[in-house]
Amino acid sequence: MRKIFYSLFILFLSIQSASSADQTIEMLNKLDKEHMVYSQKIVNISVGDTVFWKATTKGHNVEFIKGGVPDGVEKFRSKINKDVEYKFVIPGIYAYWCTPHKGMGMIGFVVVGQDKSNIEAIKK
Repeated sequence: MRKIFYSLFILFLSIQSASSADQTIEMLNKLDKEHMVYSQKIVNISVGDTVFWKATTKGHNVEFIKGGVPDGVEKFRSKINKDVEYKFVIPGIYAYWCTPHKGMGMIGFVVVGQDKSNIEAIKK
């Protein structure tokens, strides 16, 4: 499953060129046939945009994955069951997960700007 998700992520990076404005992502127990998911797995934004994670269902949070963010980004971990937002000022790819459900594959990515120089760190 991890290999398939990574392949889809690479495909998304290769075809996605336009950035969106601020984004809202819901933290969910279920979406269609998937369980423990974010409403959007990958969002593409511009430097200076904000992502708002809405605690739609209980038991979730957002935590940047160590080694999965651009250099210079500080540790970020929200509280369980709490809405949270983050303003992205450093370009690159940000990998994050739900701390309690990372083992179930609850992971997402924010691509900030066109800089994908930390893709090798994401692969690891």
